[in-house]
Amino acid sequence: MTANLTRKAYDARLRTLSEGSVNVSFNAFTDIAWDDPEFAVDTSDPRWVLTSADALGAHPWYREQPLDVQIRIGIWRWAVIAKVGMQFENLLMRGALDYLAQLGNRNEEFRYLTHEITEETHHTQMFQELVNRTGVDTAGGKRWFRQLSRVLPLAGSLYPEAFFTGILAGEEPIDHLQKAALRSGEPVHPLPQRIMQIHIAEEARHISFAHEFLRLRVPRFGKARRGALSVLFPVIMRVLCDVIMIPDRKSAAEVGIPAWVVKEVFWKSEAGRKMLHELFSDVRMLAEDIGLMNKVSRPVWKALRIDGRPARFRGEPVPHTD
Repeated sequence: MTANLTRKAYDARLRTLSEGSVNVSFNAFTDIAWDDPEFAVDTSDPRWVLTSADALGAHPWYREQPLDVQIRIGIWRWAVIAKVGMQFENLLMRGALDYLAQLGNRNEEFRYLTHEITEETHHTQMFQELVNRTGVDTAGGKRWFRQLSRVLPLAGSLYPEAFFTGILAGEEPIDHLQKAALRSGEPVHPLPQRIMQIHIAEEARHISFAHEFLRLRVPRFGKARRGALSVLFPVIMRVLCDVIMIPDRKSAAEVGIPAWVVKEVFWKSEAGRKMLHELFSDVRMLAEDIGLMNKVSRPVWKALRIDGRPARFRGEPVPHTD
């Protein structure tokens, strides 16, 4: 386990993140050229075909479909992920506001988190605008998640370490998928590409905060509390990963994706298993650093199939293998 993060160092890092939000920030409607003809949602544009960075895009069934089918599914996939992303960001904002309400004066977290909430507001706007322009009428996350998300923000003040673990569980998979799509070298439609560029730039700060938040608090917990979180940590990661990444089978069927394909892609196919392991390399590193990897929790990571080598540093690119 690394040396404990001091409160002084933590506050200094939050000031740096806050300054970053002032110096580099984006507006959902002035920094995206929504009405540029190049950004139009054209159902004949092959740039909507999913890249191989997405386990669905890499699946043989998808690759064997006619181009128009690949495009239609690609547009649907982007819309569903954007809608679920919007719902996660909305949950984050409500939980962060709940957490902020109980902070004392002169707490550096107040300024940073209000910056983050402002940025997440723009993210929800650009995600929803993307959904609207695709014409895909998606509900986003599964029904149980949408219902539960009405009360989950209360964890912001009642159980903040679990809440911010959940935030990481939502942010890390989307961030990984977006970076992988941009790094793939394969064509990506300029509209989701621009949205991803903005989201990745600002989400780096949000993920950094959640990491620092847990680095400050968790090593100071007693043995019982840290032990409970060590087991809960991978469970939260896997459950919320599935909410984001796995589309509803009914919705998938409506665009012609057989149930067996969804089941195999998430997470039985080779590409699916690889993606599942890769999604959480950063948080495995975090868990190691803050004492959440132990003889009880390691088997849980393995049982959930999200174990593996921790990243050497945050955002470490995954080596490409043919």
